[in-house]
Amino acid sequence: MKFTITREQLQEGLSAVAAAIPAKTTLPVLANVLVEATKQGLRLSGTDLDIAVTTTAPAEVDAEGAVTLPAKKLVDIARELPSGPVRFTAAGESRVAIECGRSKFKLLGLPREEFPSFPAVKFDGAWKAAAGVVHKLVGHVAFAASTEESRPILNGVLWELRPDHMRMVATNGHRLAKMDVPAKGGSTADLIVPPKALEQIRRLFAAEEALEIARSDNHIGFRAGGTLVFSRLIEGPYPNYEQVIPRENDKFATADKLAMAAALRRMSVVASDQTHRIRLAFSGGAVKFSVQTPDLGEAQDELAVTYEGEPLEIGFNAMYLLEILKYMPTDEVRLTFKAPERAATVEPVGWDDPASYMALVMPLRLVD
Repeated sequence: MKFTITREQLQEGLSAVAAAIPAKTTLPVLANVLVEATKQGLRLSGTDLDIAVTTTAPAEVDAEGAVTLPAKKLVDIARELPSGPVRFTAAGESRVAIECGRSKFKLLGLPREEFPSFPAVKFDGAWKAAAGVVHKLVGHVAFAASTEESRPILNGVLWELRPDHMRMVATNGHRLAKMDVPAKGGSTADLIVPPKALEQIRRLFAAEEALEIARSDNHIGFRAGGTLVFSRLIEGPYPNYEQVIPRENDKFATADKLAMAAALRRMSVVASDQTHRIRLAFSGGAVKFSVQTPDLGEAQDELAVTYEGEPLEIGFNAMYLLEILKYMPTDEVRLTFKAPERAATVEPVGWDDPASYMALVMPLRLVD
């Protein structure tokens, strides 16, 4: 194996795969990056067995070959090298000499054969979407996924792929986010994807890139340019989220998002650290916020809103409501309610976008 690459191209390739390499592992080869000199250039790959990233960088290849090298050391070396061409030369079965200007290194790696093989995901008939569209889906939905390990299925994001649109849904049982966007191509599939894999899409692919999405039995693959990402899918049936989305809410409030978030933050200062419960009382053209915590104190606030419907008092976890407001893409939001014990929805007002977006939050029982 023998090739030459610019320091900048080497750094760019290494930063692409670095996030897939685990910080701690009992399998030594997983701490390494797979370095392959090919006719197409230099291919770099990393994996933690759940997510794998592989990218190709331009390089002058004199002799093809492959080896795995310690990822952290290679990243550190690339960062400290002077700007200029970097020459890699095999110096034995798994030893590589690295030269750049007057700097010389020899790194000991592991044979290519020890590196795990990549999932067999075929991109024939793949779904196609602008990476920016997928960024938008992930950015507005993935936050609602659960982080608790008691229900692994809710740790994933449901991705419904259809010939004419795609939808993402995430929930932890107390709050839910759902977004639909137009799409083209591919067949019909419902996939449950780990949020960590979706974050790689946002990190690695520029918004204007054309992204291809394909699947095998238990893996999903993403491809754009010379970079591929593979992830293991979460297996099992996703809960029927349609059942919890209210269709009969008949009370509506329109509020300024930032003003409402500011009031919620003020109230949450004296809310319970366990429940974060806050009471909201809607009537006329206002919503009154109040909180009472026996061992801490109480607080009240009021905000002008546009409200239609019978007066309503309802309790919420302020943290869930604040999080939902954070991801709303407009200055104004519309909240809908039915009763104090029924789910409320939050939607953007005046969003000029082909995507449709809504979030749902379950109320907390008020204790008088």
